[in-house]
Amino acid sequence: MTSYKLVALDLDGTTLTEDKRISDETRYWIKRAMEAGVTVIFSTGRGMQTASIYWDDLQLEVPMVMLNGAEIWKGPGQLWERHYLSRQEIRNLHKLAVDAGAWFWGYSVESLTGAREWTEEMFERDWLKFGIRHDDLPTIAKLREDAAACGNLEITRSADINMEVTRQGVSKEYGVRKVCELLGIGMHEVMAIGDHHNDMLMIQAAGWGVAMGNAEEELKRAADAVTDTNEQDGVARAIQRYVFGLEPQPLTPDKTGTYQRGDARSIT
Repeated sequence: MTSYKLVALDLDGTTLTEDKRISDETRYWIKRAMEAGVTVIFSTGRGMQTASIYWDDLQLEVPMVMLNGAEIWKGPGQLWERHYLSRQEIRNLHKLAVDAGAWFWGYSVESLTGAREWTEEMFERDWLKFGIRHDDLPTIAKLREDAAACGNLEITRSADINMEVTRQGVSKEYGVRKVCELLGIGMHEVMAIGDHHNDMLMIQAAGWGVAMGNAEEELKRAADAVTDTNEQDGVARAIQRYVFGLEPQPLTPDKTGTYQRGDARSIT
């Protein structure tokens, strides 16, 4: 075993396959890590509205970092922190999106709301994260610049064609640091795995930062290591290698269809 006591996992493009599943092999190694005493958490841009199904699926009774750090949970049903954008900031971001003809969405306490459902009443809600998407790369780049000029905002992205906005200083790194405080461990004891720009600060701050094989090149350069893609069980491979010190081996189903661990070899 290594010294990592916490594994922080991004969801989309990392733990999840392209069809939004957790593969059998990834599921197996997450559970193996938990059984070995390693805390495995999600650190995701998703909110509870769309992430809780995976939390429930794996039956994890652990903290979670949601909405790029804007919402932190001690465990299921145990909210710890929320960090809100101001209502004026939401109006400013909404105007930027509408003026550019861009798709937009927001996570409030009450809902995940897209452009089609947005009404004037939405400006009276408390919003934790606001997202904008535009398929034209120069346009979305300009929108990021315009949002940054407003000040007091944390601006990142989970794809080249979008931007995700939280309150300044709120990020996945912030969320994972808070979880470390809760658990009484240091960031040097964390392995973090992700695939895009909103994982950058977390990857750089962790004791061991791992970029997925399908990650953007900038993140790969910043990471300590690069694992396989999300379609090729990159999370499972990273847990085998860096938590257990094993040469990654695939799982193979037995005659009943149950997956068994292959003959993993220790790395010497």
